[in-house]
Amino acid sequence: MNWDDARIFVALHRERTLRAAARALDIDQATVGRRLAALEHTLGATLFLRTSNGYELTPVGKIAIRAAEAMEQSAHDLVRHTQGVDKRLAGEVKLSTTDALAQEFVMPAIERLHMKHPDVSVMLDTTTQVLNLAKREADIAIRTVKPRNPDLLARRVASWEVGLFASPDYLRRHGEPVPGERFAGHDLVVYQPYFAKARVPEFLGEPLTDGRIVARLNTNLTLRAALRAGLGISPLPVPMAERDGLVRIWPDHSNDAPYEIWLVTHQDLRHTARIRVTIDEIVLAFDR
Repeated sequence: MNWDDARIFVALHRERTLRAAARALDIDQATVGRRLAALEHTLGATLFLRTSNGYELTPVGKIAIRAAEAMEQSAHDLVRHTQGVDKRLAGEVKLSTTDALAQEFVMPAIERLHMKHPDVSVMLDTTTQVLNLAKREADIAIRTVKPRNPDLLARRVASWEVGLFASPDYLRRHGEPVPGERFAGHDLVVYQPYFAKARVPEFLGEPLTDGRIVARLNTNLTLRAALRAGLGISPLPVPMAERDGLVRIWPDHSNDAPYEIWLVTHQDLRHTARIRVTIDEIVLAFDR
């Protein structure tokens, strides 16, 4: 059977609609429908039921999806194993990180990489979504959480103290908050993913109970921009905040846990030349 048909089958199972599957595969919707029909004809079986909630697997489809996903994994393994012995300093490197880390660390690394190895091309994905390295959604990821997958190699490239910061203009207008007063009379900017998970939201152990939350932001870059604009107070990794010209409040207070940055790749790719030199430049950027 045609692997492309199986790939479409897997995508439709995950995305639930023809349109979403087409978008995920970067093909047109008609092609998805046509290839699914061809696969069902080849197998002599109906793989999906068309429902109001999208495409649902039939009992036969549930059996077939396991084999199709195994084919998908074998295809990813084939790419990783062959690329793992590639000694050429040429080709594409898929890199995933956040917008803030990309702007301040990855871009300088890419610049140096290009000067030394102009035939290496970087495809950069800046997102807070964790991409799957095992499925080659990325070759290298720069994350703030160490992965648990034993097939992934993780190297800590930074461990930064987290302090409380505001702009000089904000502090001229409002002064510093008083420890123990739960930010009474102060404006706060919060990182929304943390705020949504926290049972009792706090900054450096101080509850936010009496403060005014003026903005909830979902990236480090926009949060820092909000602080530079004087919107309020928020915790930040110390080196980033100092680079932005922000003022540290309560210098003797910090988060119990540091802000860690991990560089991650799949162990099968560790000897690939273009991956190795890209990693070297990224590590150098953080060392500097």
